[in-house]
Amino acid sequence: MRSPAFPPRRPSHLVRYIFPAILLLSLFYYISHRPAAEGQVPNTYLSPGHGFSSTPDTHKTPEQPVKGSPPNQKPVQADEGGSDGRPLHDSKPVESKPDESKPNPNPKPDATKPKSHPIDELIQGAEKTFDALLDKRANTLDEAAAAYRARRGRHPPPGFKAWYEFAKKHDAVLVEDFFDQIYHDLNPFWGVDPKFIRDEAANYEMTISIRSGNASAESDWFWTQIWLKMIKTIEHLLPDMDIALNAMDEPRLVVPWEDIDGYMKKERKSRALAPIKSVVSDFQTLPAPVKDEELVKAYAKKKDWEDTNPYWLIARRGCAPESPARRTPPAKSLEGRPNFAPSWATPHQYQGYVKNSTLSSEFCHQPDLQGLEGIFIRPLTTSASKVLFPMFGGSKLATNNEILLPAPMYWNEEERFTGGDEHGPPWADKINSLIWRGVATGGRNNESNWKGFQRHRFVAMNNATKISEAEHGTLPPINFELPSSTYDIAAQKDRRLGKWVDQWSDVGFTDLFCDPEVEPKEDGGLCIYTNEEYEVLLMQSLSVQFMFKYLPDVDGNSFSGRYLGFLRSTSLPIKSTLWREWHDTRLIAWKHFVPMDNRFNDYFGIMEYFLGYNDSVPGHDAEAEKIATDGKAWAEKVLRKEDMQIYVLRLLLEYARLADDRRDKLGWVDDLL
Repeated sequence: MRSPAFPPRRPSHLVRYIFPAILLLSLFYYISHRPAAEGQVPNTYLSPGHGFSSTPDTHKTPEQPVKGSPPNQKPVQADEGGSDGRPLHDSKPVESKPDESKPNPNPKPDATKPKSHPIDELIQGAEKTFDALLDKRANTLDEAAAAYRARRGRHPPPGFKAWYEFAKKHDAVLVEDFFDQIYHDLNPFWGVDPKFIRDEAANYEMTISIRSGNASAESDWFWTQIWLKMIKTIEHLLPDMDIALNAMDEPRLVVPWEDIDGYMKKERKSRALAPIKSVVSDFQTLPAPVKDEELVKAYAKKKDWEDTNPYWLIARRGCAPESPARRTPPAKSLEGRPNFAPSWATPHQYQGYVKNSTLSSEFCHQPDLQGLEGIFIRPLTTSASKVLFPMFGGSKLATNNEILLPAPMYWNEEERFTGGDEHGPPWADKINSLIWRGVATGGRNNESNWKGFQRHRFVAMNNATKISEAEHGTLPPINFELPSSTYDIAAQKDRRLGKWVDQWSDVGFTDLFCDPEVEPKEDGGLCIYTNEEYEVLLMQSLSVQFMFKYLPDVDGNSFSGRYLGFLRSTSLPIKSTLWREWHDTRLIAWKHFVPMDNRFNDYFGIMEYFLGYNDSVPGHDAEAEKIATDGKAWAEKVLRKEDMQIYVLRLLLEYARLADDRRDKLGWVDDLL
């Protein structure tokens, strides 16, 4: 019924308004349905110190026109580094949505077309990310220098040409993004006085010193000696410096987020391309190193080393103030059955699977991990400082402030970590199963806290008896959860999850790593408080493990030293970790390895995708083989010992510039002259 407020008009009046109305409607339709302008996706960097932040970092490197600068490059979809070296989060795969402005040509689902699995989309996204990364490869010195200036906002350091020539001589794949970790680690030091950097390094208890192209160390600690061997291979290309080393498994520096934020503001303010005529290209020389033990003790005392437990209370101070880790009260107790809150994983997952491996290793948005990781519950050792000084180490958590070097076991290539010359048979000749062997490490487990340790959880999740008891309700799991309905596990719906896992899983501890203070002590790797839960199995060499298709990799006391060996093998690594390493920006999840959440809630879904289940769920053996094959081929190109040398040479040139009083003017500009 027409409203009485609008009486009918005469036809002539209607005609008068029809044409303008049609014109206005057409204009509105054009504007509202016009395609969005193309452009780069806004960067969403992690906040300073790798803490969680709900706001993007707006302090990007100004892209200033320089000689030889390449055209605008495609945005990288996953794990791209920002101008301050903070890795980007992986992009979420875009769900296909129909254009509602057009009629749907096929309103009913196509029953003949199989439903896409989330992992299919993640694999496709990884391929695009990898292709975009390779598009940024530098093939000439000018291209490398231009890419450096565009990404870092400074001139390259002195020695850049020699670095480039060294890299090309060793047939390196050069993508500027590969070195983002260096700038994440070093950039806060632009907010620290150069003399402070030199003094702290020179007076640390364990150092490598370089003078006049010769590297030396007084310490005979085996890690120091391995790192020394590595640095001596490039010593002739290095200026004078002192390198302080962390000899512990665990990282030691957690500078409060607020302090790192202050240092990063100074760094961003200092970031500029110095006028070419003012650039200095020679490093300073340093006096001969002299160790004064009293001075070393005095410097150590200023660090105010702390041994607070649980370590979570230390680690979370590196998170942003608004992060869940800082805002959520610490757990009152870490004993008994752990608390699982998988909803915290949502920011780094896509339909239950890890879409962002960098963010997955963050913990600032995942406060439930405080009770699910041994490092947070009770590390083997705790000795932490809030003081930012230049300490180098092999791995660290997201909020630690060490400067990363390749881990000693990677350089030393011990057979127990690499498998030696044996990398496994061809995929078709492998055992279609999964294997894991390891010690019950992760920290100092004891009778009251072991249920929260990650390796204990993973081994329990591969115990067919415990799974069957849990799924039939006869005995609830004490340290893991059955998969949620998100994963729609067919074997679970058939109440055969335990029997299914038993068909393909060969997982167990070789040593229960018992609390040394517990009595009575037992031999043979047994432990009085976990004997009833776990069986001790024989260790299997990596050459034996490489005969299996699937190799899960789970953190121990720190990072897993076997990871590089797994990547170089013909098997498929399934990686779960909280630890950062030098090579992270070189690897693409779902292209070179399979990422797994640290709760392992996606574990059974991953395995069902690859193995399938009876006749009801098809497997994806070809996809597994491709990731394994691509990962091996890529590791042999970018994770060689030569690549470690190239990374360390670049790192130490940048470090030497930071410790130089003239650092704002130090640079290499020969390509601009």
